[in-house]
Amino acid sequence: MAKLRTRKHKVVLARSAGGDAGISVILIILGAFMFLPMVYVVMQALKPLDELWMYPPRFYVKSPTLRNFRDLFTLMNISWVPFSRYIFNTVLNSVAGTFGHLLLASMAAYALAKIKFPGRATMFQMVQLSLMFNSTVSAITSFILMSALGWLDNYLAIIVPAWCSSLGLYLMKQFMDTNVNDSVLESARLDGASEFKTFWVIAMPMVKPAWLTLIIYSFQGLWNAGASMYIYSEQYKSFNYAIGQITAGGIKRAGASAAAQVIMMLVPITVFVISQSNIIETMGSSGMKD
Repeated sequence: MAKLRTRKHKVVLARSAGGDAGISVILIILGAFMFLPMVYVVMQALKPLDELWMYPPRFYVKSPTLRNFRDLFTLMNISWVPFSRYIFNTVLNSVAGTFGHLLLASMAAYALAKIKFPGRATMFQMVQLSLMFNSTVSAITSFILMSALGWLDNYLAIIVPAWCSSLGLYLMKQFMDTNVNDSVLESARLDGASEFKTFWVIAMPMVKPAWLTLIIYSFQGLWNAGASMYIYSEQYKSFNYAIGQITAGGIKRAGASAAAQVIMMLVPITVFVISQSNIIETMGSSGMKD
């Protein structure tokens, strides 16, 4: 009888050590290949202008410089709206939109997954159907609604729609179906816990990978949002929009544009790397593939 292979006292798949090594090598090569675009963006930001416009372009930088970053911050400082205002707008929209989306999507998913009421199957089918429609399809209707509510040129025009994204509700509902045990919830109810306490204290810790994934997806979308058709005043616009305006000056601002791309990608990538294992677990449980 073949002896089972173990690693850290856990039984692993019955394949040879050579097979593990081969798979590891393949994964390292694929990982390095996928990492190259990010390395290239950093290299571009460190190139002087003569290397940026070299043909054929080179992947590496021969004479690295930080002048592109200095030029970017100089352009930021001469903006007539304080650049800190753009950063504040982006942080406010990202944090408030993400928190509201997480809370509403989690509560709605808990109700659909763990509370029996008439029509819940139909409601979830509507949620699934809504995933098929791009935001562009409902752009005119959304604009009319925002105008009627008086939310044009207002933070609410960005934050409130972020709360209503059906993707978060779908992810949370699917994860709660498979990872939250009904008997545990029933025990909490028998002990006198309110429905909200059962949801917050019992169910939410069980779906930690799902809501961490939701935080990442929502935060990245709001952080990278550019110009909005609901915002016209300069003091309400986002950091991404401001960077785009600064770097739209043509060839002479190519270096500043490259530096801006590095700054814009740092925060989302950092958040993703920290929580990537939770994203993989959530997508595996919900049945979704990117």
